[in-house]
Amino acid sequence: MDLSNLKAPVPNRKNRKRVGRGQGSGRGEQSGRGHNGQKSRSGFKRRPWFEGGQMPLQRRLPKFGFTNINRQENRVINLHTIGEFIEAEKLTTSITLEDLINAGLAKSDDRVKLLGRGEIEQKIEIEVHDASASAKEKVEKAGGSVTIAEN
Repeated sequence: MDLSNLKAPVPNRKNRKRVGRGQGSGRGEQSGRGHNGQKSRSGFKRRPWFEGGQMPLQRRLPKFGFTNINRQENRVINLHTIGEFIEAEKLTTSITLEDLINAGLAKSDDRVKLLGRGEIEQKIEIEVHDASASAKEKVEKAGGSVTIAEN
């Protein structure tokens, strides 16, 4: 015995639906296609984008601009946020990217940019991917330093 000799058990055998074979079959006359219309004709194919003659979605949408697939989105962190986290003792004055991730300010795959909104009195050493000129100036004015991390 091999796989070519196997047959399904008798209760498991089911005949295919034969349409258009007379009224007594239950699938005569229109053969399950309803009355007139495009879907009752032979050769009809329902295209997923076809909307019955209505202006299709891909033609309704505007065609201007594009999405740059190489765009690098930055997670921005302001100086006042850093100050609040240091006061709450969630961060120390020496801050690395891992510290920002552990504090919940960034995710592991984020590029972090430091912005200069707010003031900071603490002397901090912070590592980020990018920083604005005002943020660098304020950190250095407080006696700290900004280190730019490599990707």
